[in-house]
Formats: sequence, structure tokens, C-alpha cells
Amino acid sequence: MSTVRKIEKTLPVLPTQKRVAAYARVSMETERLHHSLSAQISHYSEMIQSNPEWEYAGVYADEGITGTQANKREEFQRMLEDCEAGKIDIILTKSISRFARNTVDLLNTVRHLKKLGISVRFEKENIDSLSGDGEVMLTLLASFAQEEIRSLSENEKWSVKKRFEQGIPVGRSKILGYDWEGDRLVIVPEEAAIVRRIFQNFLDGKSRLETERELNGEGITTKGGFKWCDSNIRCILTNVTYTGNMLFQKEYIADPITKHRRKNKGELPQYWVENTHEAIIDLETFQYVQDEMARRRELGALANKSLNITCFTGKIKCGICGKSFMHSTRKNRATITTTYEADQGRYVTWVCGTRKQRGNGCTAKEIPEKILKQVCTEVLGLDEFNGAVFAERLERIDVPADGTLVFHFYDGTEVTKGWESTAKKDCWTEEYKDRQREWMQNYMAMGEGRFSPFTTRIKCGVCGGSCRRQTQDCKDGKVSYWRYYKLRNQRDPGAGTHGDFCKAHGIQ
Repeated sequence: MSTVRKIEKTLPVLPTQKRVAAYARVSMETERLHHSLSAQISHYSEMIQSNPEWEYAGVYADEGITGTQANKREEFQRMLEDCEAGKIDIILTKSISRFARNTVDLLNTVRHLKKLGISVRFEKENIDSLSGDGEVMLTLLASFAQEEIRSLSENEKWSVKKRFEQGIPVGRSKILGYDWEGDRLVIVPEEAAIVRRIFQNFLDGKSRLETERELNGEGITTKGGFKWCDSNIRCILTNVTYTGNMLFQKEYIADPITKHRRKNKGELPQYWVENTHEAIIDLETFQYVQDEMARRRELGALANKSLNITCFTGKIKCGICGKSFMHSTRKNRATITTTYEADQGRYVTWVCGTRKQRGNGCTAKEIPEKILKQVCTEVLGLDEFNGAVFAERLERIDVPADGTLVFHFYDGTEVTKGWESTAKKDCWTEEYKDRQREWMQNYMAMGEGRFSPFTTRIKCGVCGGSCRRQTQDCKDGKVSYWRYYKLRNQRDPGAGTHGDFCKAHGIQ
């Protein structure tokens, strides 16, 4: 008998379309390069959409951004996020230099995409990152691309150097007091008045902090429209441009890949160009300000009269973190004058700067100023504390963690002295104790909060201890809870030896 086999109808299996995206980049925002970027976008859009095996996933384009740092390219980062989300299978790009000019960034990115199963295809070099020899070729060619950047950077530095030698400025940075007209700076009278005021304040002995508060208080802003801060004022006081002269190459780019800028401290030549524009501050005044800033910097906090300065400022050093101790004034618990501090209702301590500014991070103990003066008086051999003698003879005081003070004299002598805080003892004067007793009695009589009229008044007849009020949920449903008084040290007899507990029962 013949065998009959039924052939089922089958549907043709269509190949799955690959989701394809493209990445384009130009490094300068010029009209010519803008057309180049537009051409790249059009080229890849048409290429992807004309291939029936591909599904268009978009074109990502960065304009006017260098390829040396991937984290600063927004479109590049957005493309990587879409890759993570599974929206892309293939990435097309013109060349390795368009994708990245940093070898490390290129390889890290390609390897990460390879783990996700995403192919990166470089059109110019004809390389597919998923191919067998793809990574070897990428490493070699990416190194060439990175060295090309270094070569371009050296060429640019040579061009900048030639401009400097001819006295021609490079760049148009904003300067308060001036506007640029071509390659020349022109004074803006309203802004120049602010610059002169900042210099005059400094000459009058005002600190930068005082000037900052003054300008912000009057609503005067910086060139960019922001509030003043210390760094803004310091930049103005140290900017030689206000003298009508220019100093070129005050900074330089140390690495063309990272674009890290450094102050030029003699690594490269500088160029001094005289009388390039009208001066706001004369050169003699400017130099005097620089000398005064150096003098104040040497004095440290003592030079800033806007701070609460004493003879101890800057001289007490933490032996744990190395920071200077800072002056701290707090309100006393007792609002009456105590022997602890002459100020009414306040007392003064010295605390490690790390602990005061951060609230933690250093375990150094704070030192009451009264105790500090007493110990200093003993070490100096005086009858009473003298701030002038202290400042003249003592270089610094180190504060280790063991409750001692190490005194370093200018003559090289070193003395170690122990100290112990009596702040709590001095604070609890008889007057303050009487005041607290009166407050406790009145507060407990009201029966408010955690106190009641029975607080401290129920004593154990066995051990003499005070009973405390306890609260327990009620299980009978009539009331939500019930209270009873229990001896403070009453515990289960099995929990300890005789003497650790009292057998007295609680009182409901």
C-alpha cells in the first residue's frame, strides 16, 4: 500500500531588519563645516533608508566639539544610551577620527558595544568592529588619529607663539572694564569705575570678603551678570591688563587630549607687551597691590580684619588632620553671667576646622578658651594671660588626640602640657542649678510632656531609688493604655546577681 505524506503550508521566513544608526561630527562651528555636517547627515540617512535589510534608527551629530573627550559630546552619549536600551544594532561612521581621537575612549567604547553585540563600521578605513582583526586595526589607526591631534596641537601652538611675538592677542576673553573692538580693548566707563573701586577698597585696608559683601549688597554684578565671590575679586586684583599692558601665555594646555590647563610658572616663555590699550589702574598702584597681597598671604587669617581675629588665630593646629583650630562662640545654657566667660550668657571654645566646617571627620576635642588661656599662662610663666607675649614667643600649638597641648616656641623650645575641660562644671553654677530646680518643679506640676506631678516624688522603700512612669497597651479594650510607676533599676532577678536589681513591685 502506498504511503501518503501531507505537506503543510509554510510561510516564507523574512530576514529580520537590522536597526542602523550613524554618527557624524565636526570640530569647528564654521559655515563650511556646517555644510559638511549636513552633507554627512543626508548621506547616511539616504544610505540607511535605501537598504531594504536595514531599519533607520537615526543620525546622531555633534557640531563644534572636539573628538578627544567622549563625555563632552551630548549626541555621542545619547547614541550610547540608545545602544544600552537595545535600539541600535549597527553604527555607521565616516572614519575613526570622527568617532574618537582618543585611543582609550575609542577602544573602551568599541569593546563595550561589542559586548552588547553592536557593530561599529568605519567607512573610510573599511573596518567592522565585530570582525576578527577589527580591534587590532582599530588600535593602530586610533593611535595614528591621536598622534594627529598632537601634531595639530603643536602646529597651533607655533601659530599662537608667532602671534604673541608680534604682540597680537589670541582669544577674546571678557574683562570687566573693557570691551573688544577688533584686537584692541576699549574702556567701558561704568565698569571701569567698579574696577577702580575694588582696587581702592584693597588699598584702604578692606579685605576681599568685605568688598564682596559691599558689591553684592548694592546689587552690582560681574561682567557675566553673576554675584561676586572671592575668586572674582582676586582675578581683578591680579590682572595686569588693567595697567594698559598685556602679559601673554599666562596659561597653557598641558595635554591636547585632556585639554587640561595649567598656570605658566616658567615652563613656557611669556610675552610682555606695553601700552596696548588705555589703562584703568597705573602700574605703580598695581605693583603695590601685588606686594600687599603677598604680605597678607604671609600673615594668613591675621591679615583679614573682617574675621574675628584673636592671638590664637592660625596658631592652634590639629594633630589629627592638620587643620587650624577655629574660634567658636555658643550660647550658654545659663542666661546669667558665669565665671566661665565674661560675655553675658555666652562661652567661647576653639574647635578643629574640619569638625566645625563639616560637622564630622575629625575626633579632636574642642578646647574652652578659658582653659586654653590658663594653660598658656602656666607655660609662658606669667601671672595672667597676655596675648601680645603669646604671639611674640609661641609659633604654634599642636593638639594631639590624647588630651595634651604641645607648645612650639620660636626659639626652638617644645613643651607638652596636659589639659582637662571644666566647661560643664563651670556652667552648672549654684544660680543655674536653682533656676533649673524651679523650672523642673513648675513643669512637672503641670503634668505636661514626659513629666508628671509624681516624677521624682515616688521613692522605693527598699533601695531608695526613684520610680519612673511606664506606659503599657491595655488588652481589655476599655482603654487604649494604662500607666504605672516602676523602680528605675528594677529588673528580672534572673538577669543579674543580687544588688543589680530591687524586688520592689511597680505601682499602678
